[in-house]
Amino acid sequence: MMMRTLVAVLLAAQSPTPATPADEVRLTQENRAAIRCSAAFAIIAHLQSTGDESARKWPDLGPRGREFFVVALAQVMDQTGLDRNGVAQLVGDEARRLRDEGAVDAVMPACLVMLEASGV
Repeated sequence: MMMRTLVAVLLAAQSPTPATPADEVRLTQENRAAIRCSAAFAIIAHLQSTGDESARKWPDLGPRGREFFVVALAQVMDQTGLDRNGVAQLVGDEARRLRDEGAVDAVMPACLVMLEASGV
């Protein structure tokens, strides 16, 4: 639910751009990190909003996580030429991968550093 909300915010905030298929885009390490952390923040924020105990070990990611999500993914769109659907596809794929591999907790420390560095 939270991920859908965050994607909706991103979609509403961005003006239409020419579509570039997600599978044709070369992502930088920075782009990949932004996508990975946006997905991780969406997962943790959702778990926090539902009262999941496993997410309590992380700082509250509601407002800051949403802001990071919007800003970081808007930058990915600007840098890659991806449209909203392409970015949403990448974030959704990454969120599924993180959940399937049980990797959310493993990426969160680095993502929190990225969040702090972002100034959000």
